[in-house]
Amino acid sequence: MQDTNALINMAPGAAAPAVDIAGDGAGAEGLRRVPRSLNGREKAAVVVRLLLNEGADIPLEDLPDDLQERLTHQLGRMGLVDRLTLASVAHEFADALDSVGLSFPHGLASALDAVNDKIAPATAARLRKVAGMRQVGDPWQRLREVPVEDLAAMAQAESTEVAAVMLSKLETAKAAQLLAQLPGPVARRITYAISKTANVTPDAVERIGWSLATQIDQRPTPAFDDAPGARVGAILNQSASDTRDGLLTALDEEDAEFASAVRQAIFTFAHIAARIAPRDVPAILRDVEQAVLVTAMAGAETEGDKASVAFLLSNMSTRMADNLREEIADRGKVKRPEAEDAMAQIVGVIRALSDGGTLKLVEAEDAEAAD
Repeated sequence: MQDTNALINMAPGAAAPAVDIAGDGAGAEGLRRVPRSLNGREKAAVVVRLLLNEGADIPLEDLPDDLQERLTHQLGRMGLVDRLTLASVAHEFADALDSVGLSFPHGLASALDAVNDKIAPATAARLRKVAGMRQVGDPWQRLREVPVEDLAAMAQAESTEVAAVMLSKLETAKAAQLLAQLPGPVARRITYAISKTANVTPDAVERIGWSLATQIDQRPTPAFDDAPGARVGAILNQSASDTRDGLLTALDEEDAEFASAVRQAIFTFAHIAARIAPRDVPAILRDVEQAVLVTAMAGAETEGDKASVAFLLSNMSTRMADNLREEIADRGKVKRPEAEDAMAQIVGVIRALSDGGTLKLVEAEDAEAAD
């Protein structure tokens, strides 16, 4: 829409190109008539009307309000435009487009959208604060990209009426996800409040959108991508079982809720049977050296580790399982540190496949429910 904006600001009465109606190249002698002389605003109205007639999706709402009003008034005053004038304006517009080398975003907010994920999050947050309420565009577009969990927290912190407007502006699927994240009584109040939004004005909806978007910008940028429980769980995944069990016991005494979050993030060799789908076993085994697999299986001592060994053997080919059983028997007793190192390597492979999207771990809550 910057090109249309440029047409609105053209110098009034700009000369239109001469048109050879006769088509014989005779220049002035071949002209039978000339196009109407239009000012910049009239030319913009002609171009907009032509594009709309052709079915083009023109985001006129992105223009400043005063330009939208002036353009709409001009459209209402144009009346009829002859074909020669239309061709002249279209030719001038095409020439203007052809001469454009680069088109840059308008304003700081649009520039930030253009470089999204290309600059540091802290820098982007600071610049959005600078932009503040002076931003242009649609604040709801940004809010639609916010995770559902964050939207649910905002909905519970805001008034029921504001939450109802938020729910109404989201896509249907995401609105349903948001309701599922809310406590039952809160979800019912917000859903009922939608019935009271019939007379809410567009200006009010926009102000609510900018207010919510500003809240997002003012949130401190986290230094870590993962939650504390996930970070501690990742560390304990690589720790010896005695160390892990001792720390979890101590965490239970200090903060049972945090200890529970850590346990949810922990994935060890003993969890394989409960949290790996049988179909994913071949993919795991392809990335594990057989010597490592034999050492881990031969060193299994706890009930959980033995259950995982049985699970892996039952979800591979019979021939491979028989070969592994023979190698395990030949391997004999394995020292615990050596076995734990092999188990950690297997868990590392599973984690890498999970992070890469090759397999999906069964959630701990689902595994417990299945038990």
